Parts: sequence; C-alpha cells; structure tokens
Amino acid sequence: MTAAGADERTAHGRTRQEVLVTVLLVLAALGTSWSSYQATRWNGEQAKATSRTNAIRIQAARVQSLAQAQTQVDVATFIAWADADRRGQTALADFYVARFRDEFKPAFDAWSATRPLVNPDAPPTPFAMDEYQPAARHEADDLDAQAEASAAEVRLDIQRSSNYVLTVVLYAIVLFFAGVSTRIGNLGLRWVLTGAGGLVLVSAVVWIASFPVSLQV
Repeated sequence: MTAAGADERTAHGRTRQEVLVTVLLVLAALGTSWSSYQATRWNGEQAKATSRTNAIRIQAARVQSLAQAQTQVDVATFIAWADADRRGQTALADFYVARFRDEFKPAFDAWSATRPLVNPDAPPTPFAMDEYQPAARHEADDLDAQAEASAAEVRLDIQRSSNYVLTVVLYAIVLFFAGVSTRIGNLGLRWVLTGAGGLVLVSAVVWIASFPVSLQV
C-alpha cells in the first residue's frame, strides 16, 4: 500500500471516528439534559411527599391527643363510679354509669359480666377488655401507618433523584472520553477512547430505561 493510500485510509478512519464522537457528544448532551430535568422533577415529587407526610403526622398527633383525652375521661368516670360503688352510693354510681361514653360502655358491661369482685381471673379494669376499642385510637394508628408509607415514598423519591444525578455523572464520563479522543493523534487510541465512551453511554441508557419518569406539570 502506498503512503498516499495509507494516509487516505487513516483520514477516512479519523473521519468516521469523529462522526461517532459527534453522535456520542449529542447523545450525552441530550441525556444530561433529560437526567437533570428528571432529577429536578423527582426533587419536586419528594418535596410534595414530604408535605403530605408532615400533614398526616400532624393529623395523627391531633387524633392521638383526642384518643388520650377520651381515655382520660373514661378513666376518670370509671374511678368515680368505683368509688361510689365501694361506698354503696348506688344512685351516684348509676349516675356515673349513665354518663359513660358510648365507646366505654361495652367494655364496662363485659368487664362487669366477669364478676371482678369475686373472680380472681377477671381483668383488673374494663380498659383491659377487648371490647374497649376507641375509634380515635384506631384512626391514629391508621394515620401513623399512612405517614410511614408516605415517608417511604419520600425516601424512594430521593433515591430516584439520586439515580438520575448519577447518570449525569456517567454522561460526563462519555463527554470526557469523546472530547479527549479528538485531541489524540493515534487513531487506534482514539477508537479505544471512543469505544469506552460508547460503552458507558449504552450502559447509562440501559440503566436509565428502568427508571420511572415524572412528567406532571
């Protein structure tokens, strides 16, 4: 092969390599823009999930306070009834019974049926009975569960945003390999760097294809 032919072949190879580098640069730039956009979107999703979590936790705290207040009322009226019953003040005891909360009455009736004054195996108070099920307590438990689920969504959104940021780093590596390859005279080494950049780009694209996408405005 003549020197002119070798030079022409080298020039042709360099041209093809430069075309491929251009493609890599364009794709990496587009990928960087997309990943940056998605990272920002998932940061927004995380912020919204955080707001929901805080709102649920505040509501759970309010309901829990209500449940505690209702339990305190039940305890106070039960103690008052027990004191009146112990003193033999039947009318006063009946007065307190009539004022038991509706959620407390089934537990009190079930506890009374166990004959606690003569049955050593009877539960110590109505509050130990399965029938004592304040609705506010269950609502608070449900809200706590919702808050935990929402907090898990916050953590997931943070991870999604971090994954997109990591792909930006991978695209930066592609840009580095592609850019450096154009400054090297050896054609073989240029192709090695271009191939390395292409491999990283393909890996990033395959990985990012498994990511969820946020497009809500």
